[in-house]
Amino acid sequence: MTAVRTSGPGSTAVAAPGEAADGRRLVAWLRRRHEALVLGLSLVLLAGGGVAWWAGATALADAAWVVATLLGLLVALATTIDAARHSRPTVDVIAVLALGGALWVGEPLAGAIITLMLATGQVLDERAEARARRELSLLVARAPRTARRLTAGELVEIPVDDVALGDRLLVRTGEVVPVDGRLTCAGTFDESALTGEARPVDRPAGDDVRSGVVSAAGPVEVITTTTAATSTYAGLVRLVEQAQAGSAPFVRSADRWAVLLVPLTLAIAALAWVVSGDPVRAVAVLVVATPCPLLLAAPIALVSGLSRAARLGVVVKGGGALERLADGRVVVFDKTGTLTRGRPTLTDVVPAAGGDPDEALRLAASLDQASAHVLAAPIVTAALARGLVLTMPTDVVETHGQGVAGAVDGRRVRVGRLAWVAGGEPDRWSRQVRRRADLDGSLSVLVEVDGATVAALLLHDPVRPDAPRMVRALRGAGIRRVVLATGDRADVADMVGRIVGVDAVLADCSPADKLRALRAEAAHGPTVMVGDGINDAPALAEANVGVALAARGATASSEAADVVLTVDRVDALGDAILVARRSRRIARQAVGVGMGLSLIAMVAAAAGLLAPAVGAALQEVIDVLAIGIALRAVLPGPLHSVVLSETDRAALAELRDEHHALGPLVERVGQVADALTTEAPDLADARDLLTALETDLLPHERADETLLLPLVARALRSTDAVAALSRTHAEIEHQVARARRLVEGIDDDTRDGAAVAPEDVVELRRTLYGLYAILRLHNAQEDEGAMSLAAP
Repeated sequence: MTAVRTSGPGSTAVAAPGEAADGRRLVAWLRRRHEALVLGLSLVLLAGGGVAWWAGATALADAAWVVATLLGLLVALATTIDAARHSRPTVDVIAVLALGGALWVGEPLAGAIITLMLATGQVLDERAEARARRELSLLVARAPRTARRLTAGELVEIPVDDVALGDRLLVRTGEVVPVDGRLTCAGTFDESALTGEARPVDRPAGDDVRSGVVSAAGPVEVITTTTAATSTYAGLVRLVEQAQAGSAPFVRSADRWAVLLVPLTLAIAALAWVVSGDPVRAVAVLVVATPCPLLLAAPIALVSGLSRAARLGVVVKGGGALERLADGRVVVFDKTGTLTRGRPTLTDVVPAAGGDPDEALRLAASLDQASAHVLAAPIVTAALARGLVLTMPTDVVETHGQGVAGAVDGRRVRVGRLAWVAGGEPDRWSRQVRRRADLDGSLSVLVEVDGATVAALLLHDPVRPDAPRMVRALRGAGIRRVVLATGDRADVADMVGRIVGVDAVLADCSPADKLRALRAEAAHGPTVMVGDGINDAPALAEANVGVALAARGATASSEAADVVLTVDRVDALGDAILVARRSRRIARQAVGVGMGLSLIAMVAAAAGLLAPAVGAALQEVIDVLAIGIALRAVLPGPLHSVVLSETDRAALAELRDEHHALGPLVERVGQVADALTTEAPDLADARDLLTALETDLLPHERADETLLLPLVARALRSTDAVAALSRTHAEIEHQVARARRLVEGIDDDTRDGAAVAPEDVVELRRTLYGLYAILRLHNAQEDEGAMSLAAP
């Protein structure tokens, strides 16, 4: 389209395309910078008039102030007309009346000050919102645009939208992973954009990696598992855009409160005029009642809250969701993936008679390297964590829903369900394994080698170690009731509920049951639903606030939720609630202080104690004060989560690795106790166990006592928080020493020719079972009270 300009009567000239483009750029620049331009002009005119007045040129001073007043009147009229066109309530009508009244009664100085006040408020609002949205905007700005695809030994750069499932991508050092995928080799990543955690995270080969993280130590290859449109980062960007577009009900209610100020202001101004007969008093009332910058305080505080939450790894979809989160009084949790990890982990290897648990696990994990089953990855991970050397299987055949078979080191191995591996009627050992798995809420996987069942692998979905702390934090933040609603069976749900400390457990729930539960819980107060699966989406939409965990990828639950946790820690929810309540409290304080002072000033102006010019200056001070109060929401406030120094974080990570590495030794205590028998007892395994406990376990517990407990006490600012852990350290050492003395006493008796007394074997078994129980409880306490302080 060609731009046309008129150069004279009856003639036209065609503008060059470059001139038209320059004009459009100028218009765009003026739109972006008009607040600053108005502020600059109003300041120059007000100051210039002041200089002219001081020099005795009063006419010139009045002219400058009149122009400034007209400038403010033009801006106020524009915003008022725009609000009327969109049927939006506005209080700019007070500014219009004040500016017009100042011109009418011959108070141009007051009008110039009002113009400066309006311009200052608009600039402060724009700058504050820009600062508050900075963390959110950075997510959108850094979204990857291209990817490097490996095809037949060739590296091709393609648009990220062209990436398909199963593509092999190369991500170089410092580059953003473009789509979700699975690593073909180990890598180190900066995941701060998604989680807020600055520490690099090491990921082993085969681990899932999310789009949006940065490769921090060398190039890595990724096999894609999603497309760009459905990847984690794309979902997060959509959530951010929704958050930025949201409008808070408190802001709208603040507008309504201010609109109520319009008739009140007019009534006070009219009364002052009628009583005094002086229109100047009415103008003075209008001047001090101008509340436009004041009303900017509420959105500044709420947008600052959104920014603060995003920095903690919590995306809140707008000020409305932030306010509803602050109102929440009842929290309903799903179980799987929310209060639990959502990923099975290997808890025990139960060997059959004469079986070697480590060798059984090594063979099973070697075979499972070629399996796509959901239980294969945790078996492989557990084997690698124990330092077992895996080999690649051959002749692999996977039977869907049953198991996988193949050859490992020349041996035929099968790994799968009990009925598929054992076949026919299960024997006594298989029934015991199944019963134990049922009692613990675990899954059992049998391992067969060369036609003989050698072991059972027990896996379960563990409770998140930070979940009990999170529930306590919620209660500290004002949540009155916590409910667990899950589709799992009642015994498993009750166990999880007892561990995390909920008020009620609802088991065997379908999505429709969860909806009914939310409606029933609404009688106790506004509800917050927390879930992570597709089946949670209806409940998330039904609750007053839906909270989705999306640390492992965007799902339908993220789209339906009002709040999304991008960190794999549920205790971030407690921090988000604190941020929401603090932001709302600050918004109310800003509005209350500003409007209260304005009402006092209006009464003073009506009584003739404030001239229009003085009132205009006072109102600007009030508005700047209100905005300053609102800006406090940008500053960090108190949180439930604990901030560790880098030194403490590194020490905790090292102790946590040792803690997890000792898991198999703890399970061995129970296995040795199981194997003890009063008929022809063999204490060789017990002796080896005690040696391992004395050389591996006890030094770790002593290191915990000297390093871990002081670290936790510093972080929690309380020595009482670690008293129970210290007591169990002493009890563990006592029980190991007791078992050692018992075995040595039995050995002394046998050297003297006496047979092993059955009661001594029973006592040793009782001691080992007691030690096993103490170790299991102690490890759970350390996971919750200490290891959960650092991000996983």
